Amino acid sequence: MGHIKEPPGVDFVVESKPPTEKDQKMISEAIALYKKTAKKMRPPLKSPQKKRAGKSATRDQSIPT
Repeated sequence: MGHIKEPPGVDFVVESKPPTEKDQKMISEAIALYKKTAKKMRPPLKSPQKKRAGKSATRDQSIPT
């Protein structure tokens, strides 16, 4: 990550938002799971993602066997 130079007369201020109760609960669950099993918990997806067909799938369909 690089350094951002402030233009003259401008001050960049970065403030973080406190985590919500939902975030705190998710973090606590992930820590508890990790302590029990030493496995990392994957965060839930925000929206379902469509799977794209790979190149091999489209190539296999075009070549007759």
